[in-house]
Amino acid sequence: MKSKAFTLIEVIVATFIITVGIGGVFALIQKTISDTSLLADRLNATYLAQEGIEIVKNIRDTNFLKIYEGSLTEEQWTQDLTGCEGGCEADYTDSILLTNDRYLKIEGGFYKYSASGIETSFKRKITITPDTDKLEVLVEVLWEERGNIHQVAAQENVYKWW
Repeated sequence: MKSKAFTLIEVIVATFIITVGIGGVFALIQKTISDTSLLADRLNATYLAQEGIEIVKNIRDTNFLKIYEGSLTEEQWTQDLTGCEGGCEADYTDSILLTNDRYLKIEGGFYKYSASGIETSFKRKITITPDTDKLEVLVEVLWEERGNIHQVAAQENVYKWW
């Protein structure tokens, strides 16, 4: 006669299969959460790198306005943009580049170097290499997450365009 009940071995095998399946689902959820955090930081770093390029362009454009007003000569279009071959930093409100190496802070949704705010894991380095009628601008944003150092870089040439 055939027994319709489960044997002990069948129950153990079924429990093992269910446990492995649930363990796989939990591992997948853990990896997804980890990757989401890294992608959010990478997106912020990309925006910070682009902002570094825009800061350099704003300083250059301010110099062009000063040339137009007569307070600078045409040869001074790179004023406040030289001396950053080894790397500089600047906030979105700065009109000069500084040679510090600090972590950015966040306050009110804005990243900056001011004394107030919560320190982040992001460092931004703006490197400017002068050429004849252009500046080669490289902005690197570095951050550390779970013992790994990550980096995003943006590069652009800024020209003497008048």
